[in-house]
Amino acid sequence: MHIGGAGLARGYLNRPDLTAEKFITVGSQQSTVNSQQFTVHCSLFTDTGSLRLYKTGDLARYLPDGNIEFLGRLDNQVKIRNIRIELGEIEAALAQHPGVREGIVIARQDAAGEKQLVAYVVPRQDLPGRLRENLEGLNLREFLRAKLPDYAIPASFVFLDALPLNISGKVDRRALPAPDWTRVDRAAMFVAPRTSVEAELARVWANLLNVERVGIYDNFFDLGGHSLLATQLVSRIRDAFQIELALKSFFETPTIANLAIVIAQQQAAQADQDQVAQWLAELEQMPDEQIALKIN
Repeated sequence: MHIGGAGLARGYLNRPDLTAEKFITVGSQQSTVNSQQFTVHCSLFTDTGSLRLYKTGDLARYLPDGNIEFLGRLDNQVKIRNIRIELGEIEAALAQHPGVREGIVIARQDAAGEKQLVAYVVPRQDLPGRLRENLEGLNLREFLRAKLPDYAIPASFVFLDALPLNISGKVDRRALPAPDWTRVDRAAMFVAPRTSVEAELARVWANLLNVERVGIYDNFFDLGGHSLLATQLVSRIRDAFQIELALKSFFETPTIANLAIVIAQQQAAQADQDQVAQWLAELEQMPDEQIALKIN
């Protein structure tokens, strides 16, 4: 599927190579795209007989009734929560880890029906046991976090002895096992809530993320959370604790332990404001002589 018209972008910002690859100029004559010949009648779109088109990477076909049927992607790109993500970029970053022999990333639905990124990793066979355990914990996720934006970090990691192959010798993506969404990949031991605030936060998180339990040092986004769920969480925190929590504050403190501190600070500040408001109300009702005596 190629798109064009007045609303077409000029290209990719600071990516002339990608612009040249994805944005093409064609005429009414036969042109070569993706090694296939096709004819574009530019007179349908412009009076000049030439047209700039953008190669979307989507595969589609015309139906006899004139409708267009979307058949899927030609490349390795997926769209999650309105963000287009190149799976190949994640796989390339994954391959840079010294403990990874092979890695592949796909998008699949979690227990709540949300599309999530899942990484399938084959560790190096000669990797010492201790390093392998570290690889299967937070180390790999933190390694990717230093190279990729948060929305490109897989929600789950599945470790395999080998990737399943089809009869052609290529990775059989359909044969990849579904991850256990109730299991959290983390190196640190589970730490239970210590206070009533942490306990309430853990309950809200577990309910929202559809996980069995949440430790106070678990990262919200590592558990499968994303920006839309974060917005819902902030709303539930507002209802539970009667405070106004900025979404930015949550992104900066995505663990229960740190978030409980922020909530305590907010509650303390709100209590101080209420106390000041009470004092001001009392002062307004006092005669000037009593106010002077209190000041002295």
